[in-house]
Amino acid sequence: MSLLTGTGHWMHSRDGDPYALSAYEQHYSAHRYRDGRVRKLFVGPGQKMVLVSRDGLALFVWRKFRSLDHQEGINCAVFRNVGPVLSSELILEADRIGWERWPGERHYTYVDQRKIRSSNPGYCVLKAGWSRCGVTKDQGLTILEIRP
Repeated sequence: MSLLTGTGHWMHSRDGDPYALSAYEQHYSAHRYRDGRVRKLFVGPGQKMVLVSRDGLALFVWRKFRSLDHQEGINCAVFRNVGPVLSSELILEADRIGWERWPGERHYTYVDQRKIRSSNPGYCVLKAGWSRCGVTKDQGLTILEIRP
């Protein structure tokens, strides 16, 4: 049984969904077009899964693509939570959903500690069982991962 049919926090959405797009645009990693174009899609190429919390206050995006820095697995491209549910709880559930679709795959994400107001960037991801596994060469982003 898929977690999305039960009592979990997440619902499937799609790239370009107005609510998901609005949440994405508030994320620190949101890409802005220099020429002022209005964005319609936000995930990027590859296989993707867009999850929106049932209360509409959290967004989680999985993306499987060919990483320029040769990371293997499924990328957590965006996570944003402004609701009352613990972020670590949402991440744990998103991990289970991700492994339903891509069994056995490593999950990874990047954290730009310069753009996060927390004194412990990535704390909610670490609380969900992920661990630090490196730093990108080009931008100095922290790489976090979890394996099944």
